[in-house]
Amino acid sequence: MPKHPMPTLPITLYSTAQARELDRIAIEEQGIAGFILMSRAAAAVLAHIRQGWPEANCLAVFCGAGNNGGDGYLLASLALQQGMSVHVFSVGGQAQLSGDAALAREHYVQGSGIITAFDSSLSIVADVLVDALLGIGLTRPVTGLMAEAIAAINSHPAPTVAVDVPSGLNANTGVIMGIAVMAAITVSFIGLKQGLFTGQAADVCGKTVFASLAIPDAVYQAVTTDTFRIAAKPLPRRSRCSHKGHFGHILIIGGNKGYCGAVLLAGSAALRTGAGLVSIASHPDHAAFLTLHRPELMCHGINHAEQLQALLEQATVIVIGPGLGQDAWANLLLVNTLAYNKPMVIDADALNLLAKQPCQKDNWILTPHPGEAARLLACSTADIQQDRFAAVAGLQKKYHGICLLKGSGSLVASAESISVNTTGNPGMASGGMGDTLSGIIAGLLAQGLPLAEAAQQGAYCHGKAADLAAAAEGERGLLASDLLPYIRQWVN
Repeated sequence: MPKHPMPTLPITLYSTAQARELDRIAIEEQGIAGFILMSRAAAAVLAHIRQGWPEANCLAVFCGAGNNGGDGYLLASLALQQGMSVHVFSVGGQAQLSGDAALAREHYVQGSGIITAFDSSLSIVADVLVDALLGIGLTRPVTGLMAEAIAAINSHPAPTVAVDVPSGLNANTGVIMGIAVMAAITVSFIGLKQGLFTGQAADVCGKTVFASLAIPDAVYQAVTTDTFRIAAKPLPRRSRCSHKGHFGHILIIGGNKGYCGAVLLAGSAALRTGAGLVSIASHPDHAAFLTLHRPELMCHGINHAEQLQALLEQATVIVIGPGLGQDAWANLLLVNTLAYNKPMVIDADALNLLAKQPCQKDNWILTPHPGEAARLLACSTADIQQDRFAAVAGLQKKYHGICLLKGSGSLVASAESISVNTTGNPGMASGGMGDTLSGIIAGLLAQGLPLAEAAQQGAYCHGKAADLAAAAEGERGLLASDLLPYIRQWVN
């Protein structure tokens, strides 16, 4: 991966409809000609190529038949002017080019640029490839010659820079529409597209960078968005007179027969996040042994509802679900827990039980993975992944409170907004990670964070701890318990 001076990305994200509206306002109300915006976009992409691969002298630019292709033609013109060797490959519908894109193509041709109609048999020589094929308007699967062009780009050994969005990626949902360009860098213009940060986007975007194209603030003020990236927010400094009672008492309920590790991980994560006290309510067969691994936990074996009630009354925050199971014991614990009006984190099998008897609460956080989300919404996992933004909004509408849809680019939905988490890595695909997340969120709730903020910062901390652990020893083989020291490091 090349080195780039990476400015902080904006936290605001936009749907494709909102991105188009930003463009329209800039052109029609602010008087910035579309060709000027296209020229600025081309210059921004070329600047990133120069910064990332200063030795590169030969570009292969793949241009489609829309405005994205126009960006590519103007980039090729600039590269020629700077003495680079440029090969432009046109893909599909070039006779239909119109408006600024047609002007851009003519500008390139008048500057002695040569255009070759793409054919899969062509030999492509380049130090860097530029994907200017499809842009943000894609709504159906890529097929035919366009799919062949994307396959040729992906099979080439040179790195690829995507113009605004990797071609083949749905910029609204983060879903690959059949096939998508696998970019080393994606240069997003004017407004960051929400689909670049969730779902399958992580496999194709590479490093996402941003170019505002000098759009005035008035344009952004005219388009309201309720979608944001999660940014780290430091916890408040503790008073020197603090004691454990100031930082909450968490009760974690779960750990059915054979699943005691789940509550142990959740409890340990809550403690490492800074909770004052953590109690565990688990199956009596193993409750007494949990403190052998973490003596700071207060562990209780639960046989009947009365035993649980005393623990529920003294808790300030409740987590239910890690290792809970779905038998009669599990259902008894969930029914009694939901009778209490305290901040809660609902995870794992508690979500599966909730799907069978849906209800609503305003003071809970649901943390489903896509499979659990599908059960909660009575649909398929594929439906959830097809539009994760719609899914998490649907969960929040049906169950209220805060909903955190896990996965690459986890989403946190409140009634007012959706936040996208960008920390984490594939090493987190191992057992116990969700239990650890529940503990982190509960630990933040216990320290006074509001529900939405606890979910957002919990997701960020969880992924960041995994990133730090992976940086130390690699992603493969990463365990949930490996995150514990890095959780403590991050919250401090």
